[in-house]
Order: sequence, then structure tokens, then C-alpha cells
Amino acid sequence: MSKVCFQATSKSELCCSGQIESIALFLGGSVCVIEIQKFADNTGAFKRQASNFRNWISREAGAEFPPESNRYHLYVSYACPWAHRTLIGRSLKGLESHISVSVVHWHMDSKGWRFPTESDLSLRKTAQDMTYGTVDHLYGLERLSQLYYKADPNYSGRFTVPVLWDKKKETIVNNESSEILRMLNSEFNDVVASEYAHVDLYPEDLRQQIDDINTWVYDTINNGVYKAGFSTKQEIYEDEVTQLFKSLHRVEAILKENHGKGHKFLLGNQLTEADVRLFTTIVRFDAVYHQHFKCNLGMIRHDFPFLHDWLRLLYWKIPGFSETTDFDHIKWHYTKSHPAINPHGITPVGPIPSIMPF
Repeated sequence: MSKVCFQATSKSELCCSGQIESIALFLGGSVCVIEIQKFADNTGAFKRQASNFRNWISREAGAEFPPESNRYHLYVSYACPWAHRTLIGRSLKGLESHISVSVVHWHMDSKGWRFPTESDLSLRKTAQDMTYGTVDHLYGLERLSQLYYKADPNYSGRFTVPVLWDKKKETIVNNESSEILRMLNSEFNDVVASEYAHVDLYPEDLRQQIDDINTWVYDTINNGVYKAGFSTKQEIYEDEVTQLFKSLHRVEAILKENHGKGHKFLLGNQLTEADVRLFTTIVRFDAVYHQHFKCNLGMIRHDFPFLHDWLRLLYWKIPGFSETTDFDHIKWHYTKSHPAINPHGITPVGPIPSIMPF
């Protein structure tokens, strides 16, 4: 998504640019056009923008946002790998009864994320079916953008998930997934049951190793699939997809070595946030990124045996991973929300199954 600001004197000057649909805001006499469905810049490369709300929930005395049960609310999409991190963290830390959740509809259109209509919800197979999302449990909003404007009427950035919302102050605390994951891990230990308080996804003795892995995994795998998929020039795409698979093979080598030592995870036998952050990309890889983002130099299930075993261990054996993964929501979002990549919005039937049994 990109943003273009220019001077305008009337609403008649608000328009779409070519085939890029957009929404427009008046800000101080200027018009700010937020091009929701434009992902690559003028060089043909995908550049992810920084998150805007960066406050912190803290156990420190006098903190503006102290950890309290039922004070905070998460806004997420099951499609989004960044939001998925926070759902897994919420589950692993036993926070489901302390932090409530609203889920946007899987379709992101030219106005961004929306909440499902009554018609959408009538398609659910059961009352617990989250494939179509949920209503906004707090305000009954139709669009996630309305929440951002509620927090800041002059907001001019992206309308992203996840959003960590403070129900007491009625504002956004944070919309950066990596920071939300850290908060969930450390700041609610006095709120949750002791069995969950002892879960530590960022243990002090492993922090440097976690940070090192996160750095290259984020750049070349988490974001790497997007940099390949949203490239608009051949040479950029080839560079990005090549780097992506180099890093996948690097992960495969780490897990192979660990397997030889009897270790299950990226850093020994302790599940850490490095596993969580990698999982949300790998679980989508065969189902979406392989075909939709043209990351087709290999598949996890066929070409990365140790990475495949690790993926299935997390998904099938550790509570919090499969329960927060909805493949229909994921596949429908990607294939029907990116018209530049898939103009007819046809969702491939395969691979079957979306994830192999363990």
C-alpha cells in the first residue's frame, strides 16, 4: 500500500490512479490518497511501511497501559501472518479469557479491512466458525479504518491488523505485531494462571540468538514471500525468490542439525518466539505463497523434510497453533484481495490437504 499527498480544492479531485483503487482524506488543506491495493513502489519492489502506534503495556508502577484482565481487545485477521503471531501468543500464554478478540472478514477491498455483514455470517457452518470473521464486538463498526479514526481523527497511515486496543482509554495501544507478541509474553504474568506465567517465549539466555534468527527470517522469509509476490519487475522477483529459498534451506539445515541432537525447535528443545514468527509464514507456504506469490522453487512438504516435520509438530501437537489457523480464511483472502495478481479472484483447490498429517 502506498500514500500520495497533493493539494486539492474540492472533493471532485479525489480519484483513482489508473487501476489502483484508493480512499482519500482531507488533511490540513491537502488530500491524502491512501492506495490500499498498491504494494510495490515505483522501482517495482515491495517496501513494507512501519507501524504507527507503538505504546506498551507494562507492569511497571504508574504505567499508562497496565496489564489488566478484560481491559484490552485484539483486532485480527486469520489471513494475516503478523496478526497470527499475536493469536498464537495469546493462546500459549493463557490469555483467551483476559483479552477479547474481533476478527475482520477475509476480504480486503479498496477501503481496507471490513467486518462481516449479517449475510456473510449466515454462511457460517457453525456458530464457532471463524472463516468469515466476527462482528466488531466493541462498537459494531463496519470498517477497521473507523477504529483507527476513533483513536486518531487525523490518522493518515495504513489500516493494519493486528490492533491492540485499550477498552478503558478507547485508543490503540500498539499495531506492531512483534511488540504485541512481546507484551503478551511478559507483561501479563501476574494476570494469568501460574502454568501460563511460566511460559516464556523470549527467555533471557536465548534472547540474542532469538533476535539474530528473527532478523534474517523476517527480512528474507516472513517479508521475503511478499517481496517476491508483490514485485512488478522480473529481475527483482527473481532476486527476492532466490534469497527466500536460500533462507528456507538455511532453516532446513538448522533443524536438521538440531534433529541430530534430539532437539525439536529452532533453539533446542524450548519453543520460542522465533518458532512462532517463522510458523505463520511456513503454514501458509504450500497453501498460498507457492502459487499466489510465485514462490515455486519448492514446497515445504516435498523439498524440506526437517522444516516439514517441525511445521507439523507445531500444528498438530502444540495447542495454540492449529486452533488459530483457518485455511479457508487464508486462501480466500490472498486469492480474492489482490486483483493485480489474481484479477478473476479464482481460488485454487489444492494443495490437498492444506497441511499434511503428522
